[in-house]
Amino acid sequence: FLDSKSDMENKAHSDAVPGDAPTTEGGKRTDLLPGFLDSKSDKARDTVTSPADSRAQSASLPSSVSQYAIIVNPVQKQNPLMRHIRNVPWQLGDVVPDFVLGRTTCAMFLSVKYHSLHPNYIHERLKQLGKQYELRVLLVLVDVSESQGVLQELAIIGLLADCTLMVSWSYEEAGRYLETYKAYENKPPDSLMERVDSDFSSRAVECLTTVKRVCKTDAATLMNTFKRMDSIVAASRQDLALCPGLGPQKAQRLHDAFHEPFRKKERKD
Repeated sequence: FLDSKSDMENKAHSDAVPGDAPTTEGGKRTDLLPGFLDSKSDKARDTVTSPADSRAQSASLPSSVSQYAIIVNPVQKQNPLMRHIRNVPWQLGDVVPDFVLGRTTCAMFLSVKYHSLHPNYIHERLKQLGKQYELRVLLVLVDVSESQGVLQELAIIGLLADCTLMVSWSYEEAGRYLETYKAYENKPPDSLMERVDSDFSSRAVECLTTVKRVCKTDAATLMNTFKRMDSIVAASRQDLALCPGLGPQKAQRLHDAFHEPFRKKERKD
């Protein structure tokens, strides 16, 4: 085995071009490094993460952070808003956004007055945030009397930065929004939907009250008078107006809702 190994080494030296002898570094062959680097580069290219994966990785939280708490950027420590976050825990953390509400949700806080004085602030903060987090909330506090122009500007900024604009008129309301986002972090969408009884009477009342000015009392009166939903639909304006408390205006609205086409005909010039 040793003899065959020596023969192989001698043959390799004899075939080498003069002046191109393999170089060594610390006793190791370095002529193998280029191939090693190429294979390493190929491996790195194979393990490139998708944009969604990189967003999830950038939004990951340290293991020391509680998953049940809102993570607060230290710059918001003195914000009066913090006094109104009572229903969910919160803790300070080294995070880019102002509030981290979950692994895929964050919020940036801004008051209209501060934006009027420092218009570049929100642009710099959003630039630092980059593409992190899937749901990005721009929570705006209206603390001035004239805010329409500023809110329109912030709506455009939020649209361009892929942020959901939430407007509050008090610190308490803003704190409630943050608590709600955190509380519903892992709940299904149907938990936000209005709960309606499944029996026929409740569903009929819900249907009738979608007509403007028709309240639940009016809907109950209609059901007690006509007994059936199809009878209400087929009733005339005069018959509907005879119901106690309904009157001609509500009767007209109901009749129009049942008999007018869903799409209005376009006028021909």
